[in-house]
Amino acid sequence: MRKIRVRLKKRSYDIIIGRGVLNRLGLFVKKLKIGNDAVIITNPTVSRLYGKKIESLLKLAGLSVLTLTVPDSEEAKSLKTASGILEKIAHYDRRRKIFIIAFGGGVVGDLAGFVSAIYKRGVPYIQVPTTLLAQVDSAIGGKTAVDLPIAKNLVGAIYQPRLVLSDTALLKTLPRRQIQNALAEIIKYGAIKDSSLFSFIGRNMKRLLSNDIRSLEYVIGRSSAIKAGFVEKDEFDRTGYRALLNYGHTIGHAIEASSRYSGLYTHGEAIAIGMLAAADISSRIGVLKDGGYLQNLRRMLRECGLPVKAKGLKARDIYESHLRDKKFANARNRFVLPVISGCVKLTEGVPDIVIKKAISEILAK
Repeated sequence: MRKIRVRLKKRSYDIIIGRGVLNRLGLFVKKLKIGNDAVIITNPTVSRLYGKKIESLLKLAGLSVLTLTVPDSEEAKSLKTASGILEKIAHYDRRRKIFIIAFGGGVVGDLAGFVSAIYKRGVPYIQVPTTLLAQVDSAIGGKTAVDLPIAKNLVGAIYQPRLVLSDTALLKTLPRRQIQNALAEIIKYGAIKDSSLFSFIGRNMKRLLSNDIRSLEYVIGRSSAIKAGFVEKDEFDRTGYRALLNYGHTIGHAIEASSRYSGLYTHGEAIAIGMLAAADISSRIGVLKDGGYLQNLRRMLRECGLPVKAKGLKARDIYESHLRDKKFANARNRFVLPVISGCVKLTEGVPDIVIKKAISEILAK
């Protein structure tokens, strides 16, 4: 078991990583003293695989349990779904001291965190991420949100969990595409902060893709520690430092929006293409100092089985979608651009012509 502390003064919490750590959930809840009545928010797939187990663990600890399921898709991250959950919690919450457990991937984590932030102006919650992507990224840092039809994550709050419990045993049922999906974000962590992690991924790609737990635990721990460091220095995303975590996300999110969140591209697949677009932009405006960076990144993504071109999308749609990116400041675009492996910088005012050329480059001919 590995423990990483996210140090945010009164909002500090632990990330616990290891095989079988879910079995200690009741003990952790008791130690935190956050309540006696658990509301589990999950999806049908996770509920079918692990629902009875998590309920029994909590009941053995003397806790009452209400389990609520939401669809296993981005469509669940909506104000309508959040409203329905809030009503069910309100009916359940009579003479109780409730806390919420987000038990699922990124969609469940974002939605459950958002509900936790706004119900009674905030109730405690725990993240129990069940996908590799959620374990290395979305479960950490307190960013919660739901989507609007126009773009992702436009309605939300930064609200920290009380604990993140990343049980690597839960990853054994993940399909290969979900591992690939997460590896895009893990590659991102290496690209922005840790060239040794970047190299480790390249050397151990086959092991990671085959769900080798030891290799996965290493990259989960390293990625979690990197993200914790960014969150500690810029919890509320005000200084621009935390924005560096969004390398590849400006064009990546635009790709997701252009495909209308249809599942044509997973989040990681879109981010993979977005990282290439950002590297192309960086090269064109002279920020990128490593001549082999773009080629090495493209090779690694291909070895991982991630796309390097966007198919079935229009350049105009991607460009229009990128204009809604949350990193824009005073009507000026801001891109996270690579300088060398393990180092990126936030750059404002990238010329439109450069952005359009980079978008054109990532579209399949």
